[in-house]
Amino acid sequence: MAVLDSIAKNRIVTGFIIGALVFSSILLGGKWLLVILLIFIITASKEYAEILRNKGFLPFSKVIFIISVAMVLISAAGYDDLLPFVLLLGTIGSFLAVLFRGRQPYIANVATTILGFLIAWMPCHVCLIRQMGSDVSLFGITFKQGLYFLLFIFFVILFTDIAAYYFGVKFGKHQLSPVISPKKTIEGAIGGSVSAIIAGLIIGKLISLSLYHSFVLSVIVTVMAQLGDLSESLIKRDAGVKDSGHSLPGHGGFLDRADSYLFSVPIAYYYIKYFIVTGLTFSMIGDLLKKVLYVICS
Repeated sequence: MAVLDSIAKNRIVTGFIIGALVFSSILLGGKWLLVILLIFIITASKEYAEILRNKGFLPFSKVIFIISVAMVLISAAGYDDLLPFVLLLGTIGSFLAVLFRGRQPYIANVATTILGFLIAWMPCHVCLIRQMGSDVSLFGITFKQGLYFLLFIFFVILFTDIAAYYFGVKFGKHQLSPVISPKKTIEGAIGGSVSAIIAGLIIGKLISLSLYHSFVLSVIVTVMAQLGDLSESLIKRDAGVKDSGHSLPGHGGFLDRADSYLFSVPIAYYYIKYFIVTGLTFSMIGDLLKKVLYVICS
């Protein structure tokens, strides 16, 4: 019992410190957010490469590192239109590294290298969201509207994680994914999702986001957060490791702590960009699909 209490305390203290650092960097933005993101991506990339080595693969860490850091810097500078080009260079570099390094010239090493910087690419959308929207002034301080969106995502994920854990422990009986993550339950997932949506509706009201967008964005974030968690568990389970690392007491590695953000942040970014900021509607998408079908069928 004493050991469990010690583990729980470490988890709470570490979680509080990480949460405070992330929250502060979101508020401050700029170089502070860039530093936190760089620390995460560099450390998480190392953890990822080590996990894959346990499986017998040899992803090229230097390619992952160079492309990952480049994407973070480009995102922080606001040049998101260059990201596809960097991803292209990374893909070509992954093939060349396998072709000319002379060790295990397997396609699996190319694929795992590409996956490495794709995983790093997803959190880069944090910077892109922080820069979105028009300028907003509060208490004499001017900041981008994207700060509100990022805080929305942060708290929805926070409520998802906390509520899913609580409802899973209290009411969990049916396993969500017995093979990949046997401790997660359907009851926990539902409880986490409902709690996150309620929190999202409240936060949306506070930041003057419409009820419709608050609901849809909450659903997107909470569902993608849980799928990101399961996907990271899939990588660890296949490689036969329990945690991605040991850097964070009670939490494992950086990749373990941020898995909920991997899918949720980029999907939320594109929803915010096209449906909230740009004003795209589903009827407009329907019209576009009709035109595409007309071209295909004609």
